[in-house]
Amino acid sequence: MFDTLSSRLDKVFTSLRGRGRLTDADVDATAREIRIALLEADVALPVVRSFVAAVKERARGAEVSSSLNPAQQVIKIVNEELVAILGGGTTTIRFAKSPPTVILLAGLQGTGKTTLAGKLGHWLKTQGHTPLLVAADLQRPNAVNQLQVVGGRAGVEVFAPEPGNGVGDPVRVARDALAHARRQVFDVVVVDTAGRLGVDEELMRQAADIRDAVSPDEILFVLDAMIGQDAVTTANAFADGVGFTGVVLTKLDGDARGGAALSVAQVTGRPIMFASTGEGLGDFDVFHPERMASRILGMGDVLTLIEQAEKAFEVEQAEAMAAKMAASEFTLEDFLEQMLAVRKMGPIGNLLGMLPGMGQVKEQLAQVDDRDVDRVVAIIRSMTPAERHDPRILQASRKARVARGSGVTVTEVNQLLDRFAEARKVMRQMAGGMGMPGAMGRGKAASARKTAKKGKGANRKGNPAARAAQARTQGQTQGQKSIAQDRLGQGPDLTGGLPDGMPDLAALMRQQGGFGGPPPRGPRGGGR
Repeated sequence: MFDTLSSRLDKVFTSLRGRGRLTDADVDATAREIRIALLEADVALPVVRSFVAAVKERARGAEVSSSLNPAQQVIKIVNEELVAILGGGTTTIRFAKSPPTVILLAGLQGTGKTTLAGKLGHWLKTQGHTPLLVAADLQRPNAVNQLQVVGGRAGVEVFAPEPGNGVGDPVRVARDALAHARRQVFDVVVVDTAGRLGVDEELMRQAADIRDAVSPDEILFVLDAMIGQDAVTTANAFADGVGFTGVVLTKLDGDARGGAALSVAQVTGRPIMFASTGEGLGDFDVFHPERMASRILGMGDVLTLIEQAEKAFEVEQAEAMAAKMAASEFTLEDFLEQMLAVRKMGPIGNLLGMLPGMGQVKEQLAQVDDRDVDRVVAIIRSMTPAERHDPRILQASRKARVARGSGVTVTEVNQLLDRFAEARKVMRQMAGGMGMPGAMGRGKAASARKTAKKGKGANRKGNPAARAAQARTQGQTQGQKSIAQDRLGQGPDLTGGLPDGMPDLAALMRQQGGFGGPPPRGPRGGGR
C-alpha cells in the first residue's frame, strides 16, 4: 500500500546521502519533497503541515548540525515523526477486571467488519481467551450467515438468535448475548454491528443504543485503509456520534495510497490497535507504529518476520535443520519441510519485502509467484523417500516419472535439482565460514588439518622453478579463500541493500529465473 510513498521518500534520502553538512536550502528542499510525497499518498492536509513543520524544526536543530552524518539524522527524524503520527506506540486491548470483556465493532458497510470479527475471535483464541461472536448486524443480507461461516472457520462460537435480513432487534440481541456469555463463561464478547454506505442519523443512533445496552470496554472503529481522505471525515463523524477507543485498519494489502492510515490516529487522537492485511484468518495482528514507519522508509520489518517465523518453525526443528546444513546432510525431504513452513508464513514476496534493503528491488519482488513454490513442492512430493534422500539416483526414467507425477517437464525437474545442489553448496560454505550451530570451528579445523599435511612428505615439485610457481599458485588460492571467508563473515548492509555476490532472491523464486528457471551461472548460483 505504501509503495509510492516509500519510493518518493527513498529518492529524497538518496539525494541527501554523501553530504557533509546540510544548509537551510537543503532542509527546505527536503521538506518540500516530503510534503509532496505525503500529499500524493492522500494524507490529510493538517497532518502534512504539522509533520513537515516538525521535521524542518528538528532538521535545523543541533542534533543535525553537530552530527557527523546529517543525512542519517534527517532519516532518523522522519522515522520518529512517522511513528508519532501513527500513534506513537503499540496499544492493546484493555481487558475487564470482571469478565466478560465487551468489544464493539463499528464502521461503514463494506469495511470488512464481519470478516474482522472472525479474525479478532481467532486472534483472541490464540491468546488463550474464549471469545463469543455476536451477530448484531440484522440489516445487511446474509450478514448473520456470513458471521456464522467465519466463526466456524475460526473455531469460535457465534451467538445468532435472529435470522437477520431486516428481522430482529440488534439492541436486544447484544443484551442477550452478554447474559449468555456470563452463563457460559466466555471471557470476551465481540459484537458485530450494522453499517451503512454513508454516515447517517439512523446508523449512529443504532450504534449508540447498542453501546448503551452493553457498556463495551473497547469500541473499535473499523476503517477501510483504501478510502483516502473520506477516512478522516468518517472517523470524526463516528468519534462525535458513538465514540471509539481504537482504530482497526483493514485492506492494508490493497494498492491504494494509504493516506488514511497516516491520518486517522493524528486527527482523532485514537490509536490504531490492529491491522488486517488479507483474507485469511491469520492475516491480522497488533499494529506497531514503529514497524510500519520502518517499512515505509524501506528499512524492513525484521521483528515481524521473526515473530512469523517463530509461529511457523519449532525451535527444536530449526536447530536440527541447522545441524543438518552444517553437516552437509540437508536433503530434499528437509528442503520440502522448510518450504511448507515458509508457505505458512504468508506470501513469499511479502516475507522478502520485510528484509532490510529490499525496497530497492520492488520490481523483482513483485514478480515472485507463490505458485512456483507450490510447483517445487509438487516435484519433491512426486519423488520416493530414497530419491529425496539421495537425488543422485534420479536417472532419466525416474525423472520422467517425477515429471509426470507433478505435472511439469523433465527440464524443470533438472533445474530444481541443479538449484538444490547449488543451494546446498552455499549452505556448506556458510556453515564453515560463519560458525553455524553444529559447525563450530569446522572451517578452522579443516584448514589446520590441510596445513598439517603439508611439509615433509607433501606433494612438492622437484624442480626449483616448478616449486616457486606452485608456491605462487597456493598463495593466490589462500588469498582468494581469505577474501571469500571475509565476505561470508559480513552480514547484509542494512542501509544499502545486500552485498555484492548475494543471490537474486526474486530470481530464485521465479519460474524462468528460480527453482524452475535455467541452471545457475556463476559460482554463487545467482550471480551475473
